[in-house]
Amino acid sequence: QVQVVESGGGLVQPGDSLRLSCAASGRTDSSYAMAWFRRAPGKEREFVAVVNWTGSIKYYSDSVKGRFSISRDNAKNTVYLQMNDLKPEDTAIYYCALSRYISARTSPEAYDAWGQGTQVTVSS
Repeated sequence: QVQVVESGGGLVQPGDSLRLSCAASGRTDSSYAMAWFRRAPGKEREFVAVVNWTGSIKYYSDSVKGRFSISRDNAKNTVYLQMNDLKPEDTAIYYCALSRYISARTSPEAYDAWGQGTQVTVSS
């Protein structure tokens, strides 16, 4: 059974940084891209960032480009999201997802394993 567990969320002030981690287990027979999505209060889930299997290709949403950075460590089956210069509009539950594909894709339909999410709140 595939398990996806996020950690690292919290309450921070505008301009602060956070690093989210996501550990995956149970999927040992394939290679897969990993991504972060988020859902803000009263809004739909949205794509944040994705990294392909090798870590060579990364995509970001326009709202986080230049502030967030995604990376992965395949030896640890872990993906990270470094979030800098956080803004109140970054407040959301952040979800990690494992893709059916090796390549980096932004549509949630490409992902078949999701974590429970970790809350990030940016407030002064």
